[in-house]
Amino acid sequence: MRVAIYPGSFDPLTNGHLDVIQRAAKLFDRVIVAVAENEEKSPLFSLEERKRLVEESVLHIPIVETDSFRGLLVDYVERRGGHAILRGLRAVSDFEFEFQLALMNRKLNERVETIFMMPRDTYTFLSSRIVKEIARLGGDITSFVPQNVALALMDRVGISPKIHQKESTP
Repeated sequence: MRVAIYPGSFDPLTNGHLDVIQRAAKLFDRVIVAVAENEEKSPLFSLEERKRLVEESVLHIPIVETDSFRGLLVDYVERRGGHAILRGLRAVSDFEFEFQLALMNRKLNERVETIFMMPRDTYTFLSSRIVKEIARLGGDITSFVPQNVALALMDRVGISPKIHQKESTP
């Protein structure tokens, strides 16, 4: 069984993340979305909240599991029997940082491979940081994140949810 680990802070999960998860599910037998504890980033949502939001967002993909972890990623990958670390790349600016991480992870455990995946071009501009800023300023985030995430994010920043429903014709 080929197991991929997709780590991240997912604060919050975006449609770009979800796109990578859905495409990875076609390539691997099992995909574990591993929500990382990273207090240095001062997350808007707690580790448990982020994990729950991801779980709710991937329920429709049977081979995807959600977990959380603390500590070194390569140690977590080893514990979970992972074969590859998935990392999303939106732009060239992401590559340098991600490449350094991949080389360090290889140095720490040469059996763990890193696979870079790009989201669809419609999501290349998307980041959790930008989505949070739009939400804080009262903007409509519904096309950037799953609906459950949009509701939680709008609630967290204290703004009425702007979920657009298609109007039915009589």
